[in-house]
Amino acid sequence: MFSRGGYSLISSVEKFANATQTILPLRRLCLTHTVYASSSDKKSQSVPLSRLEPSKYINYEKQASILEVVRKRLNQPLTLSEKILYSHADDPHNQKFERGKSYLNLRPDRVAMQDATAQMAVLQFISSGLPSVLCPTTIHCDHLIEAQVGGEQDLKRAKDLNKEVYNFLAIASAKYDIGFWKPGSGIIHQIILENYAYPGLLLIGTDSHTPNGGGLGGLCIGVGGADAVDVMANMPWEVKCPKVIGVRLTGQLSGWTAPKDVILKLAGILTVKGGTGAIIEYFGPGVESISCTGMGTICNMGAEIGATTSVFPYNKRMAEYLKATKREEIANFANEYKDVLLTADEGAKYDRVIDINLSELEPHVNGPFTPDLAHPIGKLGKEAEKNKWPLDIRVGLIGSCTNSSYEDMTRSASIAQQAIDKGIKAKSTFTVTPGSEQVRATIERDGIAEKLRAIGGIVLANACGPCIGQWDRKDIKKGEKNTIISSYNRNFTGRNDANPQTHAFVTSPDLVTAMVLSGDLRFNPLTDSLTAADGSEFQLKPPSGDNLPARGFDPGVDTYQEPPQDGSSLKVDVDPKSTRLQLLEPFQPWDGKDFIDIPILIKIKGKCTTDHISAAGPWLKYRGHLDNISNNMFIAAVNEENNEANNVKNRLTNEWGKVPDTARYYKSKNTPWIVIGDENYGEGSSREHAALEPRHLGGRAIIVKSFARIHETNLKKQGLLALTFDNPADYDKIKPDDRISLIGLNKLAPNEQVECRIKHSNGKTETIKLNHTFNESQIEWFKAGSALNAMRAFFASKKGQKMIDKATA
Repeated sequence: MFSRGGYSLISSVEKFANATQTILPLRRLCLTHTVYASSSDKKSQSVPLSRLEPSKYINYEKQASILEVVRKRLNQPLTLSEKILYSHADDPHNQKFERGKSYLNLRPDRVAMQDATAQMAVLQFISSGLPSVLCPTTIHCDHLIEAQVGGEQDLKRAKDLNKEVYNFLAIASAKYDIGFWKPGSGIIHQIILENYAYPGLLLIGTDSHTPNGGGLGGLCIGVGGADAVDVMANMPWEVKCPKVIGVRLTGQLSGWTAPKDVILKLAGILTVKGGTGAIIEYFGPGVESISCTGMGTICNMGAEIGATTSVFPYNKRMAEYLKATKREEIANFANEYKDVLLTADEGAKYDRVIDINLSELEPHVNGPFTPDLAHPIGKLGKEAEKNKWPLDIRVGLIGSCTNSSYEDMTRSASIAQQAIDKGIKAKSTFTVTPGSEQVRATIERDGIAEKLRAIGGIVLANACGPCIGQWDRKDIKKGEKNTIISSYNRNFTGRNDANPQTHAFVTSPDLVTAMVLSGDLRFNPLTDSLTAADGSEFQLKPPSGDNLPARGFDPGVDTYQEPPQDGSSLKVDVDPKSTRLQLLEPFQPWDGKDFIDIPILIKIKGKCTTDHISAAGPWLKYRGHLDNISNNMFIAAVNEENNEANNVKNRLTNEWGKVPDTARYYKSKNTPWIVIGDENYGEGSSREHAALEPRHLGGRAIIVKSFARIHETNLKKQGLLALTFDNPADYDKIKPDDRISLIGLNKLAPNEQVECRIKHSNGKTETIKLNHTFNESQIEWFKAGSALNAMRAFFASKKGQKMIDKATA
């Protein structure tokens, strides 16, 4: 019924879709015999999207032609971010392009999903009724492998424990034409960089660190699963036109300063919300001193400042990496379009420019408890003593999607070799997480892993592991105050080991390796000495390493499952008794009535990340079962009423209980509820479970001072009202035992405020105004009960059926 081949859309079907007015986000849905028509450009046809997809091609010519339409309309120099975004416009002739204001409808080149988020995304795609994905898509098994004793044993255990989920994803991938990377293949972002990222790419991924691909000059953007389903169904992807923050790099990296220090420094400048609604675009002469994987590191952690994504201009470092990963033809092709598509125009305007001199940049260590608390290494010791942070480093961890490249490993190994030469080992537990099977195999072949083991390193599986809380930690008890230091990207309370008293710091692999040799948080390798086995004092030399392996990469074990030519006969079964997987039931549509005097489930005090809303770690195993995973809803959020987590008062019974239990009680009594939150609500992971769970348990609105971008979209997709205080001080007017009414919802419209009436327990009332960012199509999601309901209703409607019939005639 549906076939693939090139990129051009069938114009007659576009016209038919444009005439459809039922549901705005689906107006331009194009279901055709040939979703990707063959390009007439021979050069485009000769350069595949990836080595694994030889029949699907990069089409720079089409991107350039779309961009030319937009360029003539705007008549101004464009940033690199604008070039990539606008060259993927669904309707370049008519849609608006206003930074920070207009919504863009875009056609991404591909979709990538990790196994934890893919479960729900695939379940939603099954609900759409489509026979196969209509955009190149991959699933990567990296989130469900728990670190215990070592890579081989941990991987075997994970395959046994998660057999049901892995089989579900493998069969669904084969049926729906999705590439499947098996457990042990590596972390999604490293696999994308090695195989799928390229300059000028627009990719969406169901993980917040998808921006890692910006290290290869693409715009790779983290989204929720519902957004991924839209693109897999060949619908335009909608995103608010981001602002562009320019970061001008001068000087060059040297000594102990690593690429990681660029983003650690920037996090201290912009904070965890300073990049919200913006793309971070790096430029300047300093770019040339950073390797491709180093640029990936910087882009990866841009998620921690709230950025939509981050990107570097195409340069020779990217070309070198493409050649090393057997994609030299992409590099040659990109060279032809470098000025047109892959670098910013001369005179392009940024919304803000930040200058960083790499020659003056000091190594940084950020934390604890937040990635924007930045400390130059020379000041960390005094800060630690002043704040009474635990000085004994219990564990040092290198790797993760942020810092697990060959270059990272060789630089750490150069420090390890110095320790070996002096006869000393790490004083802290030391773990190593390779980013991919290719990196693991190569560092084993080249003796790098052995050097790290020689100082006490434990090589874990090619997976996320402790970075996302998949860590069966045994050396401390929960509640025990301790310090860990890692080369990871995120260090929120309890993030790595579910212990709220673990003081987690993030830095470069270089500093982690050096500091575990000392075991002391105050150790500064730039100035301090270590004691050799013979009692002599010595100082570490700055690390050195190879950007790329001199003998090329060793691919290791083949862990890729290519989809069959025709998977339509395959059947995807979900056992109704399963505790891991559950088919989705549609959410109820809005009944057209205002929400009157509804209780507040919880008024959250302080930071509320997606980890607070839907914890990871041991809960990851329930990511495919909405009802079971909902038992973790808000269990880590602090209740303002009592300063406790997972303890709220049931306003119907006046009894105290766990947050999920209280929500379930309200739901059983047909009582909708709301949540009140603070600044940057929903920062962190892209996990849409943090929106699905409140919706599943009866929530109808989230009212906060401000939202993180991905989470706000996820809430809208699931039919929740995402609202912000017009006056942030109104947060203090609301008390946990108040009743809230949202008035005039039948008049909900773009740029129109919502009236909120607060009824206090003493009977007094007051009214405040709430803002929202819903556009017309998103309001339809709310009315339908969810975006998926809207899609399903459209396909079931006469107009939808006529559109499909006409498109497939």
